[in-house]
Formats: sequence, C-alpha cells, structure tokens
Amino acid sequence: MSGMNPQAVVERALELARADGCMVLVEEASTANLRWAGNSLTTNGATQGRTVTVIALDASGRGVSVGARTRSGLADEDLEDLVRAAEDAAANALPTEDATALLEPDSARTPQAADWDAPVPATDISVFSGLAPGLGRAFERGSAAGRRLYGYAEHTVEAVFFGSSTGVRLRHDQPSGTVELNAKTGTSFSAADGHSAWVGSATRDFSDVDAGALEEELARRMRWARRTVDIEAGRYETLLPPSAVADLMLFLYSAATARDAAEGRTVFSGAQGQGATRVGERLSAMPLTLFSDPAYPGLECAPFITAAGPGRRVTAFDNGLPLSRTEWVSGGKLAALTQTRRSAELTGLPLTPHIDNLVLEADGGAASLEEMVAQTERGLLLTCLWYMREVDPQTLLLTGLTRDGVYLVEDGEVTGAVNNFRFNESPVSLLDRATQAGATVPTLGREVGDRFPRTAMPPLRVPDFNMSTVSRAS
Repeated sequence: MSGMNPQAVVERALELARADGCMVLVEEASTANLRWAGNSLTTNGATQGRTVTVIALDASGRGVSVGARTRSGLADEDLEDLVRAAEDAAANALPTEDATALLEPDSARTPQAADWDAPVPATDISVFSGLAPGLGRAFERGSAAGRRLYGYAEHTVEAVFFGSSTGVRLRHDQPSGTVELNAKTGTSFSAADGHSAWVGSATRDFSDVDAGALEEELARRMRWARRTVDIEAGRYETLLPPSAVADLMLFLYSAATARDAAEGRTVFSGAQGQGATRVGERLSAMPLTLFSDPAYPGLECAPFITAAGPGRRVTAFDNGLPLSRTEWVSGGKLAALTQTRRSAELTGLPLTPHIDNLVLEADGGAASLEEMVAQTERGLLLTCLWYMREVDPQTLLLTGLTRDGVYLVEDGEVTGAVNNFRFNESPVSLLDRATQAGATVPTLGREVGDRFPRTAMPPLRVPDFNMSTVSRAS
C-alpha cells in the first residue's frame, strides 16, 4: 500500500505523465458495517482502501484517444507502471467521440469543494454506537413476538481527489450510510410460511437513524398481515411509498440522457425525428418537480463531476465541471436531460450534467402516506419493488416484482396482506397518471438504493397500477 498521502499520489502521477493530457483520481475510502440474522448480531467489520485511476490522452490527426487504468492497493513504486499502462492504452485506442478540452482552473472553481490539504476523514465501528443498542432492544421485542430480524448497516466515508495536467485540483469528502431491516415470521423463507416485511433508511452519519422506529414499522406491517387475502392480477388503485417512488424515479433519471434521446433511442426522444427531444413537453398534469441539487440538506453530494473514463452520461473530459441545482421536470414539464459538454454541443440544449442525488416534490403536496391511506376507499399499499428490469426503452416500460408486503386498504384502513405480483409499468406513464402526491421525505430505494442512496420522494397515488400477474415471491 502506498505510503504517500492521496494528494501526493495525484501530484506524483502527473509529474510522471508523458501523454498529451492526463487526469488522476484518487479515492480514499473507509467502511464500517454490521450484519445481523435471527435476532442476533453476526458480524461486524471495518475496512480501508485506496483506488488510483490514471486517464491519459493521446492527441493525433485522427482525434483524441483515451486510456484509463485503475488499481487498488498500489505501492509507491508501482505508480509509474500505472501511468505507463494508461498511456499505452491511449496510444492503442481509437479516437473517442466525446473529446473536449480539459477544464482550466478558472472553469473548475467550486465553492463547496473540500479543502485540498485537509486530513483524510475516516469512519469506524463507533459510528453505530447509537444504532446498536436500539437493535438489541428490537431483537428482544422481536423474539418475544415471534419475529426474526435480519439486516445490514454500512457506513462509508470516501474522499475523492482529482488533479489534471491543466492545473485543476479538486476534492470532495462524501459520507454515506444505509440500514436495511427485514422481519420474518414462520419457520422458513417460503412465501406460504409466514410473512416478511422490509424497511430501510439512508443517512450521512447514523445520528438520525432510530432502530426502534424502524422495528415498530415492521411490527405494524406484521400486524396487518394477520389477515391474508388472495386477489387476482389486474389494475388497482395503488399507493406507492417514497421508497418505491425512489426506485421508479431513479430508472427515469438513468434514462434521461440527452444524447440517447436526440438519437431516437429513448422515451424522451421527440416525435419530429433525429435530433429531437421531448424537452418542454408536459409529462404530468400535476405540478411535480424532479430535481438534483448537490447542496440539498441531508443529501449533499459532490459539487463537481468525477468520472473514470469517457461516457455518454458522464465523461472524464468534464472532470471538475461545477454542478448546481438542476430541474429535470419542472411543474410537470420535462425541463432538461443529463448532458456532457460534448452532448450539449450536439443537441443544442443547455449544459445540465448528471448530479448524484434526486428529489421529487409536488407543489402543495403535504399529506403523509398514512393520511393518503385514510383517504382511500379501496386499493393496494405497496411497500417495496424488487428485481426491476427495463423491457422497452422507447416507453421506459419496466417489469419487476412486489416483495415484503402488499396490503389491502378498505375504507381508509389497512385490512390485510395480499399476494405478491409481477408488475409492468413505466415511470414516465406513472407521472402522467398519478392523481395525488404527498409530502417529500428522505428515503432509500429498495432496488437501487445501495448504489444511489441520496433521494427524497413523496408517496404517490396511481389509479390503475398494472399488477400483470400473480407472483409467489416472498
């Protein structure tokens, strides 16, 4: 492992570079985790690691070629080998289509960036000092009630250092954590034996995670499941909790790439043909706003671009590009698609880069999920979605499964649990058909929250959610 600090690794790699341009990313990460099963802590641990990425540029009459190489656990004496490997890769690569000039320091000034020379932060197992006692009490209550609790908590602090041959030096420190808790009754994991429920939460430091409140929500769902009802597949009025909305909106955000839309590949492609997009079109009759903001309280993320290579959504050529609040859907209309500097040149749309958090708000949305349940005559309440896959990029049709609790709502109350389903839905279509949105709250998507934990979403009411077939998934 390198004896140099990450700042020195960046400087030394740039000194060693012989390419026409060079960028260096050093990611210093420390992680702590807890795992539990059957009402008992099973493992805990802490790790530290460093990843170094060198991106070399080779300019010729044909264009600019890129070579990117990444290594972990790199010794000081191996740094030159990594730089040469990146340069060799660039020399043997075809020119890339997203090449643009590297940013100069004046273009990469980011007020929210961390101090370059500050010590590298770290986490350790003590970050769970408030969570662990609450888990112990939850285990006791679960055992007394015949519930078995399973789950995992992880906290990571990652410091990213970026330097370029043009003189840019930027740094961001990112704390992030998640906790996921499952409850199970019965003697096996069979769907026919007992009931299961899931809750999860994202956090920056676990000071705001209440294990007792999470366990009580699981207990409430277990009480709902004392009565079970089998229902057929079909379209049902459905309440989507913030967690499920997060998963759906993250699929939408992932697909909202300007270049793909302009090339006619996605649901956001315009009807006028090649080069047209749906920017400016209304997606929802409701006053919904979907946006990203690196300074959003509690969901703070990197205020500049970092990428380890070329790409259509994010590219290393934009490394260091400052980020600010961007509305993707504004008042129900599609306002922007994710852009690189190169794709903005090609599409003629404003430069709106990808940002690592996502928030959905409804103007006037104030109801809690519980209040929306109380307003429901008959419908279904989902808790989470699972195993989601894209079926048709032209409509962003997704398929997936419900899991860990679908509940029947009658006359404003949850009256029992129903069987699981496979669903077929498009998040773009859902925005158009949704009839109510509640208050936005921080949430963790079950399907993709581990990869994209910084979200805040409202619950949504959809009058005709498509439960396409009955599923036996538990």
